[in-house]
Amino acid sequence: MRVLVAGGAGFIGSHVCRTLLDQGHEVTCLDNFVTGRSTNVDMLEDYPSFQLIEADVSQELPKLEPELILHLASPASPIHYKEHSIETMLSNSIGTMHLLQLATEVGARFLFASTSEVYGDPLEHPQTEKYWGNVNPIGPRACYDESKRFGEAITFEFRRKHQTNASLVRIFNTYGERMNLADGRVVPAFVAAALNNEPLPVHGAGTQTRSFCYVSDLVQAMLLVAFDRDADGEVFNIGNPHEITMLELAEEVVKATGASAGIEFVSRGTDDPERRKPDISKVKARYGWEPVVGLSEGIGRTVEYFKGTLART
Repeated sequence: MRVLVAGGAGFIGSHVCRTLLDQGHEVTCLDNFVTGRSTNVDMLEDYPSFQLIEADVSQELPKLEPELILHLASPASPIHYKEHSIETMLSNSIGTMHLLQLATEVGARFLFASTSEVYGDPLEHPQTEKYWGNVNPIGPRACYDESKRFGEAITFEFRRKHQTNASLVRIFNTYGERMNLADGRVVPAFVAAALNNEPLPVHGAGTQTRSFCYVSDLVQAMLLVAFDRDADGEVFNIGNPHEITMLELAEEVVKATGASAGIEFVSRGTDDPERRKPDISKVKARYGWEPVVGLSEGIGRTVEYFKGTLART
């Protein structure tokens, strides 16, 4: 199948591209490299069925005829989407419209990679796909939260107006190889500090919770949805429902690295959600999917990757 992966040079996108190629598909990776990195896809150039196009989804798209479109083209870490706030909003609004127009013109299936951030600081726990969220529309995170919510809305409008075959996946915290060590998300921030023998920066009291999914598990679930045309109009949470506090995560990183510099408590960001845990019963019931990589194993793999990254710098 001919697959277009918008944002394919990003952390998750590059894993999606690699998995699709290994499955025998033709893959076009489209990325403007605002946050995506060429090093994430350099190894894919050896695949004859791989094509890399530098382009911005919020601008005019190149002439393509994919059968499946995966829209992952958006900054995803707080540092990046705050630095590139307008670009983030455009990629999830105008960019989503452009990709939906292409999907409609060529009859392709469309998958929008949304986020658990659409739930904001949730008043429902765990979060189901039916929950509408508790989001600050003018806060410092709104450029990401609200543009993803708009992306979801326009995806469903294209379904209603143009019968575009489309689904949404809401991705919860994901980690693993090819994350940017300096992107500010908690796993690379903790690992970078530990490997540099610096205190791990825990925000607030460290009692806020998250649920961390290893990237290979996330990609498997995403592609199950992507290739299921009968899932048209469906929304799925994808994540690991194992909920831990930030202090517990810090302990896992310390255990994996042998770090001895301890923990430093720092101020907590505005609109930082207190709890985050996905209800994955819907995706589990439809596909039999659930995460298989435990936190200790995943953190260990991620630490080894970052050790190699630091050794090359």
